[in-house]
Amino acid sequence: MINNKNLAISERVLSALQKIRPFLQADGGDIELVNVTPDGIVEVRLTGACSSCPMSQMTLRAGVERAIIREVPGIRRVEAVS
Repeated sequence: MINNKNLAISERVLSALQKIRPFLQADGGDIELVNVTPDGIVEVRLTGACSSCPMSQMTLRAGVERAIIREVPGIRRVEAVS
């Protein structure tokens, strides 16, 4: 069940992703929001060149996760799912 709080958090996560998406797209990749869990875990799917890049975990932690945590209070971690 999606409540207003989860919807608002998802919208803020999407907004944060929109800010970093151009950097990923510049290298032929992209990112999709899959889910935001009630305990503050953001699940994303890396696509394009990002899906097979050996540096994707570093990008996920140092770039994506930091940006989302900075923009959206309550988010604890970002995980890539397939």
